[in-house]
Amino acid sequence: MPYIKITRHEYEEPYHVNLVFEAANKTQSTTLEYYCNATDLSDIAEHLEVFPRHNADVFLYEFGSEKKEDNHSYYFRMRVFLVSSLGACAIQIRTNNNEELPNKEISEFCILAEPSQINRLGQLFRTYSKLNHKLLEWSVKDGHLK
Repeated sequence: MPYIKITRHEYEEPYHVNLVFEAANKTQSTTLEYYCNATDLSDIAEHLEVFPRHNADVFLYEFGSEKKEDNHSYYFRMRVFLVSSLGACAIQIRTNNNEELPNKEISEFCILAEPSQINRLGQLFRTYSKLNHKLLEWSVKDGHLK
């Protein structure tokens, strides 16, 4: 079953967090450890809780860069968009460890979801952003925090 799992390791909180982001659809999966501003979690929640706001709504969260000249150690993208006029959505995940071959790891895939399932993910992010839980687990069927 498609899922998103985020594990938080304490790091310079409440300003910065160390996250291990895992996601999978039916055929692909990815894992990326990265560091970000703690406020990123509430920013993500703010958008996902009310997604979609209109029929052309797109939410994009990016951290890092894939451009060699930017000298980032990784790239993470989560893009949420509508795939049909009936409201079906997709969560596009792209990760890149920005290593050279043979250590390069790039993954890109989508998880299909309904707006209410995206909204539930946003609600989980809202509570998770308070930094009282170590684990966020979401699937199209359910979700919880530990």
